Amino acid sequence: MTVTASARRKARHYAMQALYQWQMTGANLNAIEAEFHADNDMSKTDVAYFRELLHGVTKNLDEIEGTYSQYLDRDVEELDPVSRALLRMATFEMKNRVDVPYKVVINEAVALAKKFGPTDAFKFINGILDKVAAKERSVEVKADKG
Repeated sequence: MTVTASARRKARHYAMQALYQWQMTGANLNAIEAEFHADNDMSKTDVAYFRELLHGVTKNLDEIEGTYSQYLDRDVEELDPVSRALLRMATFEMKNRVDVPYKVVINEAVALAKKFGPTDAFKFINGILDKVAAKERSVEVKADKG
């Protein structure tokens, strides 16, 4: 399967939901992943990307949270679970997937926040990820601003 923007979008959608479930239940990651494969039509999903996000975030959690938490005005634990899952996932992408433009990472996280997050969470997420991008992708951000 050729990886399309739509397949990546679905991968992020499912990864965010799977991370949310992991945060809320503490269930085994492989069990959550298997459940998503059983419960959803993954034929138009970049399954490898879904897996990379799910396992990459949880494996590098301390580093990821250390990256974005410095820009928060509250404790990580005080974030709503959707915002926490999105910040974790997008920060992982910023740090580990330089092949994905930082604007795409931010736009996708903002779109998911608008769909699943509390009111105005997307503004908060956008602001935090802008700061993460400025640090993690400084060359790309500077080139963009010309």
